[in-house]
Amino acid sequence: MLTVRDVELRAGARLLLSGISFTVSPGDRIGLVGRNGAGKTTLMNALAGLATPAAGTITATGPVGYLAQDPRAADPAVTVTDRILSARGLDRALHRLRDAEAAMARAAGPTALRRAMDDYARAEAAFQAGGGYAAEAEAARVAAGLGLPERVLTEPVGALSGGQRRRVELARILFAGHDGTLLLDEPTNHLDADSIAWLRGFLHGHQGGLVVISHDTDLLAEVVNRVFHLDATRAAIDIHNTGWAAYLAQREADERRRARERASAERKAAALHAQADKMKARSATAVMARSMVRRADRMLAGLEPVRHTEKAARIRLPEPAPCGRMPLGAISLAKSYGGHQVLDGVDLAVDRGTRLVILGLNGAGKTTLLRILAGQERPDAGRVVHGHGLRLGYFAQEHDTLATDRTVRENLAAAAPQLTDGEVRRVLGAFLFGGDDADKPAGVLSGGEKTRLALAGLVHSGANVLLLDEPTNNLDPASRDEVLAAVGSYPGAIVMVTHDEGAIDALRPDRVLLLPDADEDLWHEGYRDLVSLA
Repeated sequence: MLTVRDVELRAGARLLLSGISFTVSPGDRIGLVGRNGAGKTTLMNALAGLATPAAGTITATGPVGYLAQDPRAADPAVTVTDRILSARGLDRALHRLRDAEAAMARAAGPTALRRAMDDYARAEAAFQAGGGYAAEAEAARVAAGLGLPERVLTEPVGALSGGQRRRVELARILFAGHDGTLLLDEPTNHLDADSIAWLRGFLHGHQGGLVVISHDTDLLAEVVNRVFHLDATRAAIDIHNTGWAAYLAQREADERRRARERASAERKAAALHAQADKMKARSATAVMARSMVRRADRMLAGLEPVRHTEKAARIRLPEPAPCGRMPLGAISLAKSYGGHQVLDGVDLAVDRGTRLVILGLNGAGKTTLLRILAGQERPDAGRVVHGHGLRLGYFAQEHDTLATDRTVRENLAAAAPQLTDGEVRRVLGAFLFGGDDADKPAGVLSGGEKTRLALAGLVHSGANVLLLDEPTNNLDPASRDEVLAAVGSYPGAIVMVTHDEGAIDALRPDRVLLLPDADEDLWHEGYRDLVSLA
């Protein structure tokens, strides 16, 4: 279904992958893993036909569906149902069928009625050829499985929250690719626990090919039967034809074997060098001594390279600027989209140093509230109150704060104008943007790289109130640990939206705001069960 031959991928001048070859056949469920920036998303774009490799070929036979990390619907005015059905062209067929029904109803005279009936017959044949009402019911089942309530199916995509829009795109890809190849980049982002469980079952039963990038190890353990590890140090792919648990065990065993082989070879080489040192001074044994040195060098050169621990960005959140007792507040905030009330009567007081978590189902208004607090959107009613000395830092789950047409360096310089160019480059280096990476447009970055860049801007903002919307999405485990450690040690106020229970542990919230009812309460462990469901 997908054949990759001698492919080379680059990000600008930097080599990501070289000479890679593999196939994705029906029944293959491949987990694509590796640190952020190793080239996972770049490879996915190439497999989807959205990027051309620097060398080699990628051939697809059969349909390919691609869920990018930041999918964008073609038209925000399209309804959710039409967007999902469009994956098989059924949206147009259904509209023609409805138009023909309307034409029959208003036909004046037998000739017009006969013409309308003929149009209806043709429209119905086209609709049934695409799966008909059974396919329409299938689309509704996929949407329900991903947690899209029935009421949103008739709403325009543009009226939905970011999490709901991503669910729509995932539903569209799953509906389209029932017998083709699915390429899914972080598919569990924004999904609640029930939807993730449904997705695991769907993917486990998928008959076509699957390539998935995910930091959800439970998903990988449940679904994949092959693991491709992208090794950034060697610009190569290590292919493991095993499931996730066996891959982890095999990798650990390989590391132990390499360590033993290296220790043994280093001991033998040291002994040869020591013996050669004794023999080289005598002319009768000098030739043999040089031979022993060459043998020792060959012994070390033949070892597999050391697998260094993957680097993580060094993240420390800003030292908060001085501020008053209550730097941020909100009074009676209300917001509607397309006639649907998202927020209604939200009151909020963010005191200095408070740690507040916002919980609610997708579409309850969590991201909307943070965007209003950050000044990215205006409420329909109510107002946001800025207290004395407020300095806001906002991390957007969709990375809206990044200018995609600006370079990595320009984005950080705009977020932290007090830094010199040299300081900007040093900060970027600490966040793993080295060399030419600083001059890449932000629009070509992977989701994990965008997260690191956005966090780099926060680090040097001097903010005393942080608004964090899913700050651990798209991060590899090492970078996630760095972010959570930074959250745990930050002395300023934090307002956080998250599905990540580890982020709750790091935040140690003292208060919780429940949406859409806007009920505020002191945090207690009874609320923990709502985190993965939110």
